[in-house]
Amino acid sequence: MIVEVNLLDGSPLQIEISSKSSGEDLIEAISKSINILEKDYFGVTHYDKKDQARIWVQNDRKLNKQMKEPMKCWFQVRFYPPDPAQLSEDITRYQLCLQIQQDVKSGKLPCSFVTHALLGAYLVQSELGDYDPVDHGLSTDYIRDFDFAPNQSEDLLERIMEVHKTLKGQSPAEAELHYLDNAKKLAMYGVSLHPARDSEGVDIMLGVCSSGILVYRDRLRINRFAWPKIIKISYKRNGFYIKIRPGEFEHFESTVGFKLENHKAAKRLWKICVEHHSFFRLLSPDTKEKPKFPRFGSRFRYSGRTQHQAKKNISMADRTNPAFDRSGSHGRGNNTANLSSQSMQG
Repeated sequence: MIVEVNLLDGSPLQIEISSKSSGEDLIEAISKSINILEKDYFGVTHYDKKDQARIWVQNDRKLNKQMKEPMKCWFQVRFYPPDPAQLSEDITRYQLCLQIQQDVKSGKLPCSFVTHALLGAYLVQSELGDYDPVDHGLSTDYIRDFDFAPNQSEDLLERIMEVHKTLKGQSPAEAELHYLDNAKKLAMYGVSLHPARDSEGVDIMLGVCSSGILVYRDRLRINRFAWPKIIKISYKRNGFYIKIRPGEFEHFESTVGFKLENHKAAKRLWKICVEHHSFFRLLSPDTKEKPKFPRFGSRFRYSGRTQHQAKKNISMADRTNPAFDRSGSHGRGNNTANLSSQSMQG
C-alpha cells in the first residue's frame, strides 16, 4: 500500500509499505528516506475523523488497524530534547528547527517580540547566509516572504534585519544551534497541551513534557508535577488522576484529579504521559509483565527506545555527520532554491 507523508519541510513523500506493517516500520522507512539516524525523537500523526483531531500513530500496532484509506500522515517531532545541543547530527537539529518554526508560526509556541526577532534572524542566517547589502538590498523586502510569526509586522521585519546583520560568519548549522538554544528556553517548548477541567470545574490545560506534567490556567502555569514526584497516573472514564509522593513535611500521598472531554481523551493523555516518562526517565522501556510506572489504567506500555538507548545507539553508529540540502522551508515553504550545507564538523 502507499502512504502519503507530509514532511516537516512541507514536501510530500510517498512510502510503499506492506499492509501488515507497523507504525515503527513506517517511521523506519521515512527516516531511511530522509537520512535520519536519530529517529527515536520523531513520530507520525494521522487525522482521526471521529475525534476531528490529529493523533499519534502507535509504533507497535499495525497501520491498517489505526489508519484508513487513503493513508495520509504527518512526520513530526514526538519527543522534544531538553538540550538539542546533545543531538549528535546537524540533520536532526535541522528537522527540530523545522518543527519549532511550525510551532512558532501556528502560535503553539508563544514568543515575545524580542524572541520572535532573534529566532527569525537565525532562520534567515541559516537560509540566506550573511547579510549583504548588494544581494539583499537596504529594505526588508528580502525577508518579506518569510513566515516568522502568527501576526508579523513591519517592525518585526526591521528588527529581524537588524539582528541578521550581526550574525555574520555563522554557518547554517551554527545558526540553527543558536536558534534551538533560544527556543528550548521558551516556557511552552516541547509541551503537549490537553484541555481539561480541575476539581472545581474550572477550564485548564494539562501539559506533558520531558520534565513532567504541567497545569495551566489562562495561559499561566499554576502547577507542576515533576516525574520523580509522581507515584502513579491513571484514568477512569473521563477522569485523569495523578498520585503524588508526600512532600518534605507531609506524611501521606495525595491524588489530584482532572476531567477531560471524554474517555478517549483521558486515555490519550495517559498514553502520552506513559510515553514521555518512559522515553525521558527510563534506561529501557517497562516490560508488560513487570511495569514500574505507571501501574494502572491499561496494558499499554511504551515500546520504542528510550532517550538513553537512542543516545547509546547513535554513539555506536559508524557514520560521519552527513551533509544535506536545506530546502528553503524554514520560513517560506518549499519553492525556493536549495541551499547545500556541510555539517559543523566539516
